[in-house]
Amino acid sequence: MALRRLASLFLLLSYLLCSIGSFSVSAQNVSLALYYESLCPYSANFIVNGLAKIFENGLVSIVDLKLVPYGNAKIGSDGTSITCQHGPYECLLNTVEACALNAWPDLDTHFRFIYCIESLVMEGTYRRWPSCFKKSGLESKPITNCTSSGLGKKLELKYAAETNALQPPHKYVPWVVVDGQPLYEDYMNFISYVCAAYKGTAAVKACKELPLQTVTEVESDRTLQVSFAEQSSTSPFKATAAAKITSQASSGWHQVKMAASK
Repeated sequence: MALRRLASLFLLLSYLLCSIGSFSVSAQNVSLALYYESLCPYSANFIVNGLAKIFENGLVSIVDLKLVPYGNAKIGSDGTSITCQHGPYECLLNTVEACALNAWPDLDTHFRFIYCIESLVMEGTYRRWPSCFKKSGLESKPITNCTSSGLGKKLELKYAAETNALQPPHKYVPWVVVDGQPLYEDYMNFISYVCAAYKGTAAVKACKELPLQTVTEVESDRTLQVSFAEQSSTSPFKATAAAKITSQASSGWHQVKMAASK
């Protein structure tokens, strides 16, 4: 545990030194990227209980947030088919969220919709995702048009290429990157890294309120909460449930197509 705390502090100090070394740069937002997959419980938890905080504490004003819904999926030998780690329904929701990012470029708008879906994932009721249109005050047509036209598949292939090109390669999800540097297992402490990397002069509430001990005992000692890239494509679901998941995904796509025809 001590080694993990030391590694986290070393990584944070590296950000501080880089920030000091390039302080001449004018006020500039910090890039914050999340590479994730829709049905990974740890990705869902990070979105709902981690990223959502930036809208409450003012951090959103100094970050350029990018969401990449692909994660540990794999491209088939044909170069177009995609197999998702948590089954076909995850492929469906990855595509839906990719379409949301494309249809609603405004951060507040697409995050509101994705937050809703990931909240349902945490509750185990993700098949009710169409309810997020009404909950978020958004029309379903942009998403249904995207998925039914094939644009959604193109977006997923784009995110696949972006994820697979990561250097260093991602090892698991959620994979959080601040200014091009992955945070590895310390991803829940992302606010500290963003504040350390920020080169501007704006007073940010979230950075002012950071505790002196940025890596707490609770965060350092907890079990690593990630879905590894090399785990089975059906993990954490049992293989015997694969047929049921496929049926659910087919039903989900049917919901999208029905909405598109209205």
